[in-house]
Amino acid sequence: MKKQIRSWMFYILGISSLVWFLIRVVPKPSRAAYPCMRAAAPIASSFVLYLIGLAASVTLFRKTKKLIAESRYLLGSVVLLVGIAVGIIALIPGNKRAYALSSIEDNIPNDPIGIAKGVIPGRVAWVHDPDATNEMYGPFVNNYWMDDQNTNRQVVDQMVSDALQTLTGTDSDENAWHEIFRYHNLHHGKGDVGYTEGEKIVIKVNLNSNRSKYGSGEYIRSKPENIDTSPQVILAMLDQLVNKAGVDQEDISVGDPGRNYDDMYYDICTEEFPDVHYWGEGNGRTPVVKTAEKILFASDGGTEDWLPQCYVDAAYMINIPVFKKHHRAGISLACKNHFGDFVAFHGTADHWHYSLPAANGGGNVINPGYGLYRCQVDIMGHQDLGDKTVLYLFDALWSSTNNANPPIKWRMAPFNNDFPSSLFASMDPVAIESVGFDFLYAEFGPDHPTEGAYDPQDVKGPFPHYSGVDDYLHQAADSANWPEGVVYDPENDGTPLPGSMGVHEHWNNAIEKEYSRNLGTGSGIELVYVRNTTSATNLGEMEDQHYWLKQNYPNPFSTSTTIEFTLTEYNQVQLSVFDISGRLVTTLVDEYFSAGTHSAVWDGTSSNGQPAASGIYIYRLQAGNDIESKRMRLEKW
Repeated sequence: MKKQIRSWMFYILGISSLVWFLIRVVPKPSRAAYPCMRAAAPIASSFVLYLIGLAASVTLFRKTKKLIAESRYLLGSVVLLVGIAVGIIALIPGNKRAYALSSIEDNIPNDPIGIAKGVIPGRVAWVHDPDATNEMYGPFVNNYWMDDQNTNRQVVDQMVSDALQTLTGTDSDENAWHEIFRYHNLHHGKGDVGYTEGEKIVIKVNLNSNRSKYGSGEYIRSKPENIDTSPQVILAMLDQLVNKAGVDQEDISVGDPGRNYDDMYYDICTEEFPDVHYWGEGNGRTPVVKTAEKILFASDGGTEDWLPQCYVDAAYMINIPVFKKHHRAGISLACKNHFGDFVAFHGTADHWHYSLPAANGGGNVINPGYGLYRCQVDIMGHQDLGDKTVLYLFDALWSSTNNANPPIKWRMAPFNNDFPSSLFASMDPVAIESVGFDFLYAEFGPDHPTEGAYDPQDVKGPFPHYSGVDDYLHQAADSANWPEGVVYDPENDGTPLPGSMGVHEHWNNAIEKEYSRNLGTGSGIELVYVRNTTSATNLGEMEDQHYWLKQNYPNPFSTSTTIEFTLTEYNQVQLSVFDISGRLVTTLVDEYFSAGTHSAVWDGTSSNGQPAASGIYIYRLQAGNDIESKRMRLEKW
């Protein structure tokens, strides 16, 4: 039945996308550039190719009949075989590469669902410091992203500290940890207490690029150019737990159960923290032992699994994934990080892939849309996984294009063609994954210059744009969005997951990056931006600004508009225009100016001289470390 539904989904999506595209674009061709039209176009075009294939096969069959009637048997047989081949290609759903892309604009911005969690509900702390990574980094022999000359340990230490204090609204790391543990214990029936001596903590990191599997006898990374959780972030977390939170080293376990904690990590970590348990085999590692019985159950009955026994024995968990997109799930963050738990016992996590949007990879989105079973909801709610997690810390110092790839620079502001050099922290599992989705969606689209085009080997593609990527966030935020007939109960004990495990919403746009709590319009997510590890503020509302950015005039405009700004001191200024998805359209100003009022004119064209389409645009002024942005509307009459 599921296969039949998936097959019919192609026809339904194909017809609706084609009709929608024609209705919207034929009367006004400029609408083809709209995000929703860019999402519909691949599906519509794939459906058209499918119809052409069917029509061609019918024509060939008729030609075959005519040739046979004329006793031209050999030619008739050839034409028949061609017709059969064309028909098969047209009819097999797996060959219909209609990525089933979705558009974030299809979801209403700043419309939160669910109940926010955390010491400060719904807060996600984003710490960004370009000094954390070497902008000039490029992989070559004996020079890798995790080396000290490429990732600055001192800067990372400060970033982790800033993230913890910003997340909890405290003035010291010690107080931050007390509030984190206290909040968790209050909501898990343990009373108004912080961390208790002797309680065990597990740190789940992502080491997927390390292919030195158990039993191989080798513990050196096979592909050190590919990124994983940065060792500097792991060291910073161990330092925090041992020296700030007061946790004994022997009560901490860290690693990725499906991979060895290889020498490049083990040697530097044991130098400072020799008594921590690092998962793996040989050379002082601690083997991962599975539970006696399977204790994780897919709520649709599709599969079940063991978990590491150390997860069950621990009182708390910290989840530190890498910030990346994924060819099956669309994005790979905290929930997807737990797929490594299953590799330890099966050598693969393939048996959990079936509920992901592109379960088999290859650009074939067989589970598009919303309201389908998603295993990430079970993972987020399981008592020994998400429910035990006190802190989510996304390692976005480096980011990659798939599950195990080298780092790539980001185009979007404020990274501006540099490595993201960021950390994201939250106690709300839904909120932080929602923020991660927005970032990855905005950066990696079908028009990305190096990573947008689909590659048959799953090396690159617009994975975050696959339809249904954030379906699990809708369901985790509100049980009203659960699939019909599915009750999420990952322990299979008759107790369903809570009606809300956190809050989900999308930001207003990719430039301002503001959520409902930032705007004061709702009780959803609050994204707090910490720039250069010096001060925390909402993005777009920097303190101590030394300029005024005025609204453009005229607005709306058809041919050109003027943007004025006033400086109180000599400063370097960059004035840029972005589309509503956060893509750079053009840079109007990039130079030093004296104090006083200045202006720039935008003629409605992009940096390559092509006319920009009608719509909303954002102009952003950066003077020193200060940033401000405003909106304007271009209307071609």
